[in-house]
Amino acid sequence: MTRVHSTTVLGVLRDGRLAIAADGQVTIGQTIAKHRATKVRRIGKGRALAGFAGGAADGLALVERLEAKLEAHAGNVRRAAVELAREWRTDRALRRLEAMLLVGDSEALLLVSGNGDVLEPDDGVAAIGSGGPFALAAARALVRRTSLTAEEIARESLVVAAEICIYTNDQIQLETLP
Repeated sequence: MTRVHSTTVLGVLRDGRLAIAADGQVTIGQTIAKHRATKVRRIGKGRALAGFAGGAADGLALVERLEAKLEAHAGNVRRAAVELAREWRTDRALRRLEAMLLVGDSEALLLVSGNGDVLEPDDGVAAIGSGGPFALAAARALVRRTSLTAEEIARESLVVAAEICIYTNDQIQLETLP
C-alpha cells in the first residue's frame, strides 16, 4: 500500500490570539500530488479553528463531527473536543478514521486523537503531521525568544518546517482568532 504523507499543521496560542497554520502539500509515495490542499477550517460559527492531519476524508469527517459537538455544547471547545475524542475512541466506524486534529479558540489549543487523547500543551504550541516536529521546534524557539505574534510565529515556523521536511511545502494557509 502506498503511504500518503500529507501535512504539517501548527497551532500557536499567544496573548489571547490563536493561529493555526498548515502547509498545502499532499504526497503519495514519492510524488507530490497537490500543492495547495486546505487543512485548516473555521468552525463553530467562526468562533473556533480546526486543522487536521491524515486522510483528508477522515479529517473532514472528524471536523464535521467536532462542529456538531461545538453546537451541542454551546461553543465550549474543551467539552466538544472531549466528547469527540470519547466518541471517536468508542465508535466502531469512527475508530477506523486515520487523522489527528488541532482545535482551539482564543482560550484553548487542543490536540485530539482517536486514542481518546485531548492534550492541551503547556506552552500554547502544538503540531501534528509529517512535518509537525520541525514546525513545533521552530515555534517553541520563537515563543521563548521573541515577541512575535501568534500569526507571525505560526507562519515563520511553517517556513522553517518546509525548508527541512520533504513532506511540507511553503504554500501556507493560516487562520487566526479573534
